[in-house]
Amino acid sequence: MKQLDERLRASYAQLSPQEQRVAGFIMDHFDDLISYNSAELARLSGVSKATVSRLFKRLGYDRYKVMRDELRTLRQSGMPLTENRDAVQGNTLLARHYKQEMANLTHWVNTLDATQFSDIISALAVAKRILIVGLRNSWPVALHLRQQLLQSRGNVYVLPQPGQTLSEELVDISPSDCVVMVAFRRRPRIIRPILNDLVQRGIPLVVISEPQASTLKGVGGWHLEAPLDSVSAFDCYSSAMSLVNLLANALLHHSLADGRQRIHQIAELYGSLDELEQR
Repeated sequence: MKQLDERLRASYAQLSPQEQRVAGFIMDHFDDLISYNSAELARLSGVSKATVSRLFKRLGYDRYKVMRDELRTLRQSGMPLTENRDAVQGNTLLARHYKQEMANLTHWVNTLDATQFSDIISALAVAKRILIVGLRNSWPVALHLRQQLLQSRGNVYVLPQPGQTLSEELVDISPSDCVVMVAFRRRPRIIRPILNDLVQRGIPLVVISEPQASTLKGVGGWHLEAPLDSVSAFDCYSSAMSLVNLLANALLHHSLADGRQRIHQIAELYGSLDELEQR
């Protein structure tokens, strides 16, 4: 099925001048369209509400709300959506970016359950192994989480290894381990079966995703949210990295004596191997 932007391009030449006026506004403000109702779109386009209604019926939508729901579903699935050439240009870019970044950070901080977070840190501390799973866009977050946790404890692994499948790794996981599933949109279909399998086997499980991942919240285990919203098409992972930082620091302070000793041992090994520049 064609999406809204494709329908507009295919039908533009056949639209009336007033309808073309609405279509032009939509194409220039595509990434903001979800926030407008039909009356606001008519006012901003300088046409009547009836013109907006006729346009969307001509495009195959029974109601304006159907189109908004379609865009919302696509955006939440992770599809990059933008047609606004000015979205990342001009003097307002930095201000808009900063505002969205702060909104993302505020959201995850305000929704973080302190008791649940404490339970997660305890599970990470006592686990025989920590296995962090990350696919597609979740891989860099999973890799960074592994690298940070590894500073204060051993036996932290990221899955899958490049070019490998997961079953060979997952088969040996036991309830003495802890799995962190980093599962941001757009998720492969295998994520849900993996989670179901881990829950059935009684494996301690932490799921990290965007807030809209409603299908993952009922699976089981602990759930942490990090918004990915940005000023334009591509998701922003700064809140996810901030959450990783908090997890790593919290784990270090949970077992501070052992963590400090490991950090010093790593630093000494850096020196003896002359592995890192000193400046």
